[in-house]
Amino acid sequence: MWPGASPAKGVPLPPVNSESIIIFCFQACLCSYLGGAILSLVLDRWQKAANLIGFSCAVLGGLVGCVASILVLNRSIFPSLLVWPFQMPLFTFSIHLDALAGFFVLVISLLGLAISIYSLGYAAQYYGIKNVGALGAFYNLLLLSNTLVFCAGNAVFFLITWEMMSLFAYLLVSFEHEQPKTRQAGILFFIMSHIGTGCLAIGFLLLFKAAGTFNFGSFHRIGPQLSSLELNAAFLLFLAGFGVKAGIIPLHIWLPEAHPVAPTNVSALMSGVLIKSGIYGLARVLFDFLGTPPVWWGVTVLLLGSVSALLGVLYALVEHDLKRLLAFHSIENIGIILMGLGSSLVFLSFDHPVLAALALIAGLYHTINHACFKGLLFLGAGSVLHATRTRNMEDLGGLIKKMPGTAFFFLLGSVAISGLPPLNGFISEWLTYQSLLQGFGSTEKLLRLIFPITGALLALTAALAAACFVKALGITFLALPRSRQAEQAHESSGSMQAGMALLALACVFLGLFPMIFLPMLDSATQQLVGQSISSQLIAADGWLLTALGVEKGSISTLGMVSLFLVLLPLPVALRLVFSRQAKHELGETWDCGLDQLTPQMEYTATAYSKPLRMIFRAIYRPRRQVQADFEVSRYFTKSIRFETHIEPTFEKLLYRPLNRAILRLSRRIRWVQIGSLNAYLFYIFLTLLALLLWEKVY
Repeated sequence: MWPGASPAKGVPLPPVNSESIIIFCFQACLCSYLGGAILSLVLDRWQKAANLIGFSCAVLGGLVGCVASILVLNRSIFPSLLVWPFQMPLFTFSIHLDALAGFFVLVISLLGLAISIYSLGYAAQYYGIKNVGALGAFYNLLLLSNTLVFCAGNAVFFLITWEMMSLFAYLLVSFEHEQPKTRQAGILFFIMSHIGTGCLAIGFLLLFKAAGTFNFGSFHRIGPQLSSLELNAAFLLFLAGFGVKAGIIPLHIWLPEAHPVAPTNVSALMSGVLIKSGIYGLARVLFDFLGTPPVWWGVTVLLLGSVSALLGVLYALVEHDLKRLLAFHSIENIGIILMGLGSSLVFLSFDHPVLAALALIAGLYHTINHACFKGLLFLGAGSVLHATRTRNMEDLGGLIKKMPGTAFFFLLGSVAISGLPPLNGFISEWLTYQSLLQGFGSTEKLLRLIFPITGALLALTAALAAACFVKALGITFLALPRSRQAEQAHESSGSMQAGMALLALACVFLGLFPMIFLPMLDSATQQLVGQSISSQLIAADGWLLTALGVEKGSISTLGMVSLFLVLLPLPVALRLVFSRQAKHELGETWDCGLDQLTPQMEYTATAYSKPLRMIFRAIYRPRRQVQADFEVSRYFTKSIRFETHIEPTFEKLLYRPLNRAILRLSRRIRWVQIGSLNAYLFYIFLTLLALLLWEKVY
C-alpha cells in the first residue's frame, strides 16, 4: 500500500508476522547474490559499473541476510521456510532455515557485508588488468552457494551446493592464474575438496540406507538405526569430509597454500566463512543426525582440535608471509572451535546436557568471533599488500606512519585474536576454558586425564598467538621501512577502511556486550543438545558473565565496558597534560657510535621467532645453510648468506610419500585408458553389473 493510502473497507490486510519477514528477507538475500552475479557478467565491458553494482548487490544481500538470521535466532520454533515444488524420486529441493542454519547465515551475512564494502575499493586495482566482472560474479556465487549449504534440507541438494561452493572458491583462488604457485594452489584445493566430497557422499549413503530418504528431517537421531560398524564408519567419513574443508590437521595442507594466493577479499571470505562450512557440517551431523555419541568420538574431536590449535600457531610463528601466517592462524582457531565441539560431545556421552551446552555455546561463539577478527586481519593484510605489493614482513616496516587507519584496525584484530580483554576473542576463549575446567572435577578417570591436558594446550596456544601477533604487528607497522615499497606506501581507500571499521565494531560489540548475543545462541543449543544455558551464564543484573555459578569464575562485562571507556581517552588526556608541562628538546638518537641507523640493523621476523624455533625444534626440524664470501682470506668476510627452511612434518612424512605412491599406481594402470569408446562402454557395463550383483546379494 502506498504511503498515506487507507485500506478499502471490508478488505482485510494480510497479517505481517516475523515468519513472513524472514522469508522475504531471505529470498531478497539469495536474489541479491544471484542478481549481483548476473549483473557483474552483463556489465563486464564496463568494469567500474560491474564492480560497483556487483559488490553493492553483495552488500544488500549481506544486510538483509543479517536481518533474516537474527529474526530466526530469536524464534522458539524452526520452520521450513522454502520448499520448491520441483521433485525427483528420491528428494525435493528444500531450504530449511532452523536455528543452527540461521546462526551460520548470520556469520556469512555479517562477514560478507563487511568484505563486500571493502571490495568496492579493493577490486579497483584490477581495472584494465583482470576481468573484474568475473571476480564479482564468482564472489556473489560463492556467497550464494555457501548460504545454500547452510540451509539445504536434503543430502543431495546439500552435496550439489557443496560442490558449487568448492567450484566457485576454486575459480576465485585461481583468479590470478598467471602465477605458477596460484595454479598449483588452486589444483591442490580442488583435489582436497573432492576427496572430502567423496567421503561425505559415502557417509550420506549410509544414512540413506537406514532412513530410505535423503531428507535431513528423516536423518534426525538416526544413529540407533545403524549398526555399530556403520555408525562409526559414518562418523569417520563425516569427520574426514568436513575436516578437509575446515582445515583440521592433518587435512589442512590446502589452506596455507590457497589463502595467500587468492585475492584478499576472497581470502577473508574463505577464512571467515568457507572453512566454517566444515564446522557447520560437523555440528549438523554429530549432534543432529547421529544422536548420543560414544565417548571416543568426543575425545577424538577434542584431541584433533588441540593438535590443530597448537601446531597451527607454531607454524604461524615462523611464517614471514603475512597472509600465510594468517592462514595458519585459521587452522589454530578452527582447533579452538573443535575443542568446544569435542568437549560438548564428551559431556553429552556422559549425559551432562548443561555442560554440553556450555561447551557448544563456547564453540559457536568462537565461530562468529573468529569470522570477525580473522576477516579484519585479512582485510588489513590486504590493505598492506595493496599499498606495498608484497606480503613479506621482512620487506615492510614503518607503515604506521603511512597507513595509520590500517595499523589501528590490524592492532584491534591482533588484540582480539590473542584472546585479550575487552574484545570478543577473550569472551569465547574464556567460555572454552570454563567448559574444559568443568571436566577437572569429574568422577570419570578419562575426563580427569583429557581435560587438564587440553586445557594446558589451549593456554599455551593463546600465549603463542599473542607472541605471534606482537611479531606480525611490530615487524609490519613499526620501526623503519625496509624496502622502497614500504617507503612509498599509502593509506587505503575509504571503502576499504569502512569494511575494516565494520568488523572492528563487531569485535568490540561481541567483546563488551556478550549478554546481548549469548541468548540468541540458546535456540541452537536447545536444538542440538536439548538445553538452553544463557540464563545460567548471565547474572540477574545482566552485566556479570558466570561459569555456571559465580564461585566457579565470572567476568564483569560492566567493569570491562567502564575500563574500556576510561582507557580509551586516557592516552590523549595524558599527552595533553604532560605536553603542557614538559619542555621538548630534540636530539639525535644514540646509534651505537655509527653514522646513522639503517633498516638493516632492525630486529627481523626471523630473529624474533628464533628462540621459539630452538625450543620447538623437534616439531619444526629446521634446515639451515650458511654461505660466506671472503675478499682476501677467511679473516676478511665480504658477505654472509644465511638461509633457514622449515618443512612441515605432515607434508614430508604423509603427503609426499602418498603422492609418489599414487603416481606409481597411475603409471601401472594407465593401460586401461586406451582411447577406445567401446572399451569405456564395456567398463560402464561391468560397473553396472557389479552394482546389480551387490544389490542382489546385500
